[in-house]
Amino acid sequence: MTTNWNDRLTVVQSEITTLDVDAIVNAANNSLLGGGGVDGAIHRAAGPGLLEECRTLGGCATGDAKITQGYNLRARWVIHTVGPIWAGGNDGEEYLLKSCYRRCFELVEEHNLRSVAFPAISAGVFGYPMEQAARVAVTESQRFLQENGSVEQVVLVCFNDRAYDSYTAAVREALEDP
Repeated sequence: MTTNWNDRLTVVQSEITTLDVDAIVNAANNSLLGGGGVDGAIHRAAGPGLLEECRTLGGCATGDAKITQGYNLRARWVIHTVGPIWAGGNDGEEYLLKSCYRRCFELVEEHNLRSVAFPAISAGVFGYPMEQAARVAVTESQRFLQENGSVEQVVLVCFNDRAYDSYTAAVREALEDP
């Protein structure tokens, strides 16, 4: 499934490792050395070169992001970001999740990338409520696109029907609230 909300923001239900974009975002853990979910899928698809490069980065703090080559992926780059683990919403989770998107977008600008695809950061094993994660993703993506005219495409990639429904609802909500 694909929903284009405008020329630059798209919500898709797809496998992020197969997308033909300049960069995909990895919902990583602090070590950047692979894990489950999206992180494991990206490491498997990219091949051993990704792990070797990640070993040189010294990990990544929650809310930050680092960039590597894409190796065997269609995407030339992987932006690794570490989202917050949900602890009820009173431990700065929203601030940290917004920081993930902002740091990723900073790297998009620094590397002059034209397209980037994001998974549902923190909404899997990290337990962030899907609807809230979707609102943060949509709000931060729209903010960035309004401020940056050189990026042609931001793709929000959903791994199942529930995520897709949450993300499309968040976009509809954002469009109704100017």
